[in-house]
Amino acid sequence: MATAPYGVRLLVGAAVTALEETRRLPQTVITYPMTIVSQFAQLVMKMQQDVADLVNRGDETLDHLFPPKDEQPEWATFDEDDDESDDAEDSGVDVPRNGERLTEGRFALYSTGEPESRDDAEPSPTVEETPAPATGVVAELDYESLTLAQLRARLPSLKVPDLEALLAFEEATKARAPFQTLIANRITRASANK
Repeated sequence: MATAPYGVRLLVGAAVTALEETRRLPQTVITYPMTIVSQFAQLVMKMQQDVADLVNRGDETLDHLFPPKDEQPEWATFDEDDDESDDAEDSGVDVPRNGERLTEGRFALYSTGEPESRDDAEPSPTVEETPAPATGVVAELDYESLTLAQLRARLPSLKVPDLEALLAFEEATKARAPFQTLIANRITRASANK
């Protein structure tokens, strides 16, 4: 077959494309609102990025022209402010000293130390003066060095008698409330699954 001239092929191709697009029109009309909304959202985001870029460049220029002063704001506190941290201790706020960990609050999950005893507080009647010897499951798990998260990971593999031994050991030694609660809840769940 002989090829038609270029102009004729162009017109036939345009006619076929127009016919196909006319057939698809009912389906594409449904997607037009979504397309318009997404293009508008894209335009808004681009404008926000451009404005943020201009603000950043303005900040850099102003910092270069007018360097910031080296004075410390009133609300800023740093580790070097030892005299101010002493005031926090007097107010009763727990402040970690010399790298020691907090054992209560949101940091209790990662702590292993005993709760800090205050000089003016009386000892709890449930805590014995001499620590109980680590035997059985306590020694096997090296329980005294476990954090709360490590203990939580090991509890599902223990049986109820082992859990009760851990709870008794905790109550007899450190009596840390998060540890006691965790072990007691595990005992309850393990007993219910029998």
